[in-house]
Amino acid sequence: MPTIDLTGKVAVVTGSGRGLGLAYAHALAAAGARVVVNDVDDAVAGQAVKSVTEAGGRAVAEVVAVGTSEAADRLVARAVAEFGRLDILVTNAGILRDKVLWKMTDADFDSVVGVHLKGTFTCARAAAVRMREQGEGGSLILVGSPAGQRGNFGQTNYAAAKAGIAAMARTWSMELARAGITVNAVVPVAATAMTETIPAFAPYVEAMRRGEPLPGFLRRGEGFGTPEDCAALVPFLASEAARDVTGQCIGIGGDRVSLWSHPQEIKTAYADGGWTPGALADAWPTSVGAEPQTVGIPAPKLPEA
Repeated sequence: MPTIDLTGKVAVVTGSGRGLGLAYAHALAAAGARVVVNDVDDAVAGQAVKSVTEAGGRAVAEVVAVGTSEAADRLVARAVAEFGRLDILVTNAGILRDKVLWKMTDADFDSVVGVHLKGTFTCARAAAVRMREQGEGGSLILVGSPAGQRGNFGQTNYAAAKAGIAAMARTWSMELARAGITVNAVVPVAATAMTETIPAFAPYVEAMRRGEPLPGFLRRGEGFGTPEDCAALVPFLASEAARDVTGQCIGIGGDRVSLWSHPQEIKTAYADGGWTPGALADAWPTSVGAEPQTVGIPAPKLPEA
């Protein structure tokens, strides 16, 4: 198997104090990259840096809440000040404010969209400016979610933001191609603070924390594993081995890696002179509406007790 070597590369990983973000930071550092760790909590960020350095990597922390242009500029400036350049950006920072539509407040919506969607935009813009100035290409690795691909009950804000991130990955892959900058979205599924709230997963996550391995039907059948299982995708996408991989949404979790499809027309019908409401009502059940698309994240298929 080829060796992924990121020696000489510099990465910023937002929201990397714990969980998936910390796993991404460790994976990049293990491949040789120098890493700027980011979190809103100084103690958490400091502990993350310590864990990376104790594992043999190089890292510094930038404590700032992602979302504003000022925060994005600080992250890029820290990478350049400490390590002289920026080659890799991983936009992992995020929060949750789950509520059904009729109970979701403006603040619930704005805060989640501000961190996930605007935070991804501002950080990617600042990174792209720096990478284009350097003239040596780079990698933008945006973190999506199955909720953004399929929708999810109670997650209007989160699903909308993650769907937007997937769309930005496709758009930026075109805009930044001439600069040699690849842009992809990863769609991780892992045992995190969010997924442990799913009743079907909760007992297995708890068992994992006691040191028990996740069963094969979860790792393979559901593509559900640890944050470290998801982390391998990030150094791969940042490497020369993935120079031709761009504009893609790639799922990873447990023992499974997958490629998500882009939205596209799957069935068409035609009416000479255009459609009327009545003609649509008549044709819909037997033409384009014969097999409507499903929504939502499929429930996990667990063995019967």
